[in-house]
Amino acid sequence: MSNPATFPLPSKIELINQRSRRRAEKAIQLLPFNEFFYKQVKTTGLNAETIFQQPHKYLVSGKQWFQSTNAVEVSFRWLIKIGVLRREVDGQGLTSKIRLTPLGRQILVKTPDLPSKRSSFLAQIINKLQRQWPIQ
Repeated sequence: MSNPATFPLPSKIELINQRSRRRAEKAIQLLPFNEFFYKQVKTTGLNAETIFQQPHKYLVSGKQWFQSTNAVEVSFRWLIKIGVLRREVDGQGLTSKIRLTPLGRQILVKTPDLPSKRSSFLAQIINKLQRQWPIQ
């Protein structure tokens, strides 16, 4: 008979979901995209060229902007890989535009100011390493 004071251990899938959510939260916090960017991709598809040309509109104050459109696209691909963004689809298939996923929406509803929160230097280094050499 189990002790009523003990709590059930989380399932393997719950642990994976928690880990995925933490990784997505950290990426949102570390990348230079501001709250307005995430509001826009929630309702409208945006592409890397548009974002790159308008740092005044999409940059978190105090963070460094991208060096090229390709660098923006690399960040899009990272956010797609971890489940925050997805490619927009039209009648011809996938497009260059991105949209917010349900996971991204949940995170930003829970913590709307997450993009503007400061992160530690160590967290930035760890994130960069994870992006360079992801664990499969």
